[in-house]
Amino acid sequence: MICVAGIIVHQESVCAMYGSGLSSACVVDIGDQKTSVSCVEDGISHRNTRLCLTYGGSDVTRCLFWLMQRAGFPYRECQLSNELDCLLLQQLKETLTHLDQDISGLQDHEFQVRHPDSPALLYQMRLGDEKLQAPMALFYPASFGIVGQKMTSLQHRSHGDPEDPHDEHYLLSTQSKQEQSAKAAGDRKALPKSGLYDDARGQSVDGLDRAHMQEAELGSSQNNCMIPGNDPEEPPSAAFSRKNAMSQFEGKVLGLDKAILHSIDCCASDDTKKKMYSSILVVGGGLMFHRARQFLQHRILNKMPPSFRRLVDNVEVVTRPKDMDPRLIAWKGGSLLACLDTTQELWVFQREWHRFGIRMLRERAAFVW
Repeated sequence: MICVAGIIVHQESVCAMYGSGLSSACVVDIGDQKTSVSCVEDGISHRNTRLCLTYGGSDVTRCLFWLMQRAGFPYRECQLSNELDCLLLQQLKETLTHLDQDISGLQDHEFQVRHPDSPALLYQMRLGDEKLQAPMALFYPASFGIVGQKMTSLQHRSHGDPEDPHDEHYLLSTQSKQEQSAKAAGDRKALPKSGLYDDARGQSVDGLDRAHMQEAELGSSQNNCMIPGNDPEEPPSAAFSRKNAMSQFEGKVLGLDKAILHSIDCCASDDTKKKMYSSILVVGGGLMFHRARQFLQHRILNKMPPSFRRLVDNVEVVTRPKDMDPRLIAWKGGSLLACLDTTQELWVFQREWHRFGIRMLRERAAFVW
């Protein structure tokens, strides 16, 4: 914030929706080191559906390098710590790997190694199933060899920010107090006046009762905020499924297809789930393999709940909306968002940030911060 004049803060999944031109979709963002899944409906990212997987395209590159070494990779000086070698492995991954199960058998390949102030070296190698096994590791993450680490994380409820006096907990508690006050005022108007109390005494007693009710409501809201996953905005069924998901998946290996199915299953209604199954948007540069769209679509179709197979007409996986580069879709959506007349009030300028700090995000962000 110090070096820029102003920014607009928005969610990457929503920006991908703007860039692709879709209204609702399950957005799968496969980056270099992480993969995120979120269901977006009409420009709103549902918090219960957000997952973050701690693997991405670089893990596929590392897996391919290990498989090629087992197959007799001729460039024995190749090191993952060398930037030029990493670019070479990235190029080999993008040109050789695929997810077409109809391709089998050994094939000969050539590649060149170029270093500054050195002649180009030509190498030959023979690869078979290694070209399929490397991208397949996205669906079987145990192949990455990082099972012991936290592989899957869900979005927890915010614990508040001490620098933000109007954080989420404050808004929830004051909202409950206002609703309770409005309800108590409506009940007082609806009740007939009693002869035992005069008008002034009735008002004072009603005010004391309302104060006690507000304190009880405030205490209840604060207690609920301390329970992870307990959101007053969530229906009981969604909160229950979310708690089960946290205990079942968090910290465990979760393949790409299973993560998508779990994210869609966390949607609140069946209509929303049908929308998500009908439009799965894959962005980022981590799944740019031959036949990747058909392979992912086949796995989702085979593993989706049987009850939805009769309701969903077609499971559609979109990897290149409008023939655009999937690595640039979120950036394009962000640039479009910044140019809209309706988003000009979302800008956070440098002088405002220096004066109010993180509180400006509460006022200007287009989503619940």
